[in-house]
Amino acid sequence: MSQPVPVPRVVADTPLDATIEGLLRGRVEVVALDSVRPEGSAPVEADGLYTYGHPTIDGALLDRIKGVKVISNYGVGVDHIRLADAEARGIPVGNTPGVLESTTADLGLALLLASARRIVEGDRYARSPEFVRYDPGYMLGREVHGKTLGIIGMGQIGARVARRAIAFEMTVLYHNRHRRKEVEAALAPSIAHAGLDDLLARSDYVMLCTPLTDETRGLIGEQTLALMKPSATLINIARGAVVDTEALARALLDGRIAAAALDVTDPEPLPRDHPLLTLPQVVITPHLGSATAETRRRMAEVSVENLMAGLRGEPLVHPVTR
Repeated sequence: MSQPVPVPRVVADTPLDATIEGLLRGRVEVVALDSVRPEGSAPVEADGLYTYGHPTIDGALLDRIKGVKVISNYGVGVDHIRLADAEARGIPVGNTPGVLESTTADLGLALLLASARRIVEGDRYARSPEFVRYDPGYMLGREVHGKTLGIIGMGQIGARVARRAIAFEMTVLYHNRHRRKEVEAALAPSIAHAGLDDLLARSDYVMLCTPLTDETRGLIGEQTLALMKPSATLINIARGAVVDTEALARALLDGRIAAAALDVTDPEPLPRDHPLLTLPQVVITPHLGSATAETRRRMAEVSVENLMAGLRGEPLVHPVTR
């Protein structure tokens, strides 16, 4: 009688979403990441790593997990994975591009509009006992149409943000490591490339759509915030660490910029007593960029496809390259 073939063991930061659990059920044995992290705990044997949130995956951790053939990430951003460490150990890394760009761009525009028209403040006021009569002079917001949006990072998400902004009759400036002439041609005449300082000085709204890299970490800090208009709004749908959080808080408290709309923060979440959480001109969402049922389902499918391909020793559907 033949022995049953053992299923691969996969280390993951649990708990996982129910959709992911369903896709993995019967195909792998899931081992909780927390069980292999403590200092002094014995190394474990596992065939793969699955990152659901943003746990730090570095060489020290990989050396504690013997036999890893693949790292599969739920999402596009892989700044929490030390790619050089994985590469040095011959471990391919997969992510989920082409799945969440439009959904994240939708949220970017939603944050811009919510901040400009004071939607969150208005909702709170409309529910409060203070709202007893209509007054056309209160809670005035800022217009969006006819204004300039500066986009930092013109990748797939940035290009979709630009298209949506132009539909709202905005002019778009963008700054990117490489000029995107094909995007300019497609969206002309409402878009133009600009240097970073010029973009910050001219934009009414600045939206961050760039990945987190050594070059972009802390990109928005004291000096760059000082270039923005006092009436400007900063919107971050990238990564929290692209912004110096304390510098942003000071700029808002001092009135050096008008508002901020943040889907991501550094740290994430912010300490519950952080001043940014007390400011009415700040809108914060809990990292909802790709949070629709349709997109999260597809992210789960693609990430599991990457994982299973790597476990079989096959090329990943979407490998990450440095």
